[in-house]
Amino acid sequence: MAKKFTELRAGMSQAAREKSDGMARQMLAEMPLNELRQARGLSQKMLAEVLHVQQPSIAKIEKRTDMYLSTLRSHIEAMGGELDVIARFPDGSVKINNFTDLGAVAPL
Repeated sequence: MAKKFTELRAGMSQAAREKSDGMARQMLAEMPLNELRQARGLSQKMLAEVLHVQQPSIAKIEKRTDMYLSTLRSHIEAMGGELDVIARFPDGSVKINNFTDLGAVAPL
């Protein structure tokens, strides 16, 4: 019979639990658009209604590997989020702010 997760976790060493927690945080911090939408409790249809597009448009956006920032920003904002573009360098990070006016552009 399968063990409960809490029982398995209780049997783990502290180091293993910390490693597991770190991996879980990493997985939650990085995910594709479709998983983000699902994690936010939204269906493609619900998101399409907010964006005033058809559901197949949402499916198409979620499969893209290349898109306009305005499209991505609209998608994220429709889920209740905010998109920031950040450049990371060895000596620090910089938020790129010349995309702030993109919200006014029709994304789709």
